Amino acid sequence: MRAPRGLPDGLGNVFPVSEALAAGVSRERLGRSDLRAPFHGVRARRLHEHGEESDDPFEAQAEQRRRRAREYAPRLRPGQFFSHETAAALWRAPLPLARIGPRLATGEEIPVHVSGLGAAPLVRTRGVAAHRARAATSAVTVIDGMPATTAASTWAGLGGLALLDLVALGDYFCRAWRPGPGRPNAGMPSIATPDELRFAVDSGRRVGIRRLRQAIELIRTDSWSPRESAVRCHLVLAGLPEPELNHDVYDGAGRFLACVDLAYPERKVAIEYHGMLHRDRYAADVERIAALRAAGWIVIEVTAALFRTPDELVARVRAALRARS
Repeated sequence: MRAPRGLPDGLGNVFPVSEALAAGVSRERLGRSDLRAPFHGVRARRLHEHGEESDDPFEAQAEQRRRRAREYAPRLRPGQFFSHETAAALWRAPLPLARIGPRLATGEEIPVHVSGLGAAPLVRTRGVAAHRARAATSAVTVIDGMPATTAASTWAGLGGLALLDLVALGDYFCRAWRPGPGRPNAGMPSIATPDELRFAVDSGRRVGIRRLRQAIELIRTDSWSPRESAVRCHLVLAGLPEPELNHDVYDGAGRFLACVDLAYPERKVAIEYHGMLHRDRYAADVERIAALRAAGWIVIEVTAALFRTPDELVARVRAALRARS
């Protein structure tokens, strides 16, 4: 079978059919197998369809959301922009996994969220979740060349999420990049502030506004991951004292031992979350935790199994605090 004829250099990896026709590409060429039609009036080159997919299901699904946004972008009209989960993915913010029944949603099963401002047309296309937006509640910026809601508007528009997911999302947007041993990007500004999130919530009617207001009070600026955020919330909502986040521990000689995820320094109790442990990190984590224990710390290691049983997690932390009271 003859290889498809090349396309004009000016066409990107994703392009409108109208642009290709104007550049002299025939409709027959636009139907060849090296191109996909992710949405009506759009073509995408199959060779550039996928990068190397992450082993992490959260990141893999986030990249699928971003890819779908890039594929829909040529269809956006004035006054339309990406919002809700799609905007959060463009901000690279943590989202809960989208599911269809018991399995993870993939590809075209994950809707693209598009909002229309004022009199902008409401999208009625398969694969798109359309929303009517108001200027008072939908501030818009540009991310990777695409219009999308600001971090604060994105967060305030996701009040339908569970409380812990909202806190993790808010922690991500409001993280302060403080200096310290092993801390990356020291001094980089946060994406948003708690005050900006609060202003966005109060700017008008919101889905889940009570939950949003509860989440605002739980957001902190020094959480490094959504799992850390969830562990902290489990402890606090169970009535335990709030732990310090990413606490630097030094020995008696002033030597840095570790930065622990959550800590009660006065009682020398540390809580460490273990995510996907890769071989090159495993030995370092073992040595770091051994050094903490040798320095007199109780270290509670939160595995995926323990994370799924928050009552047991809370009980272990409560027992450790009592042992040091």
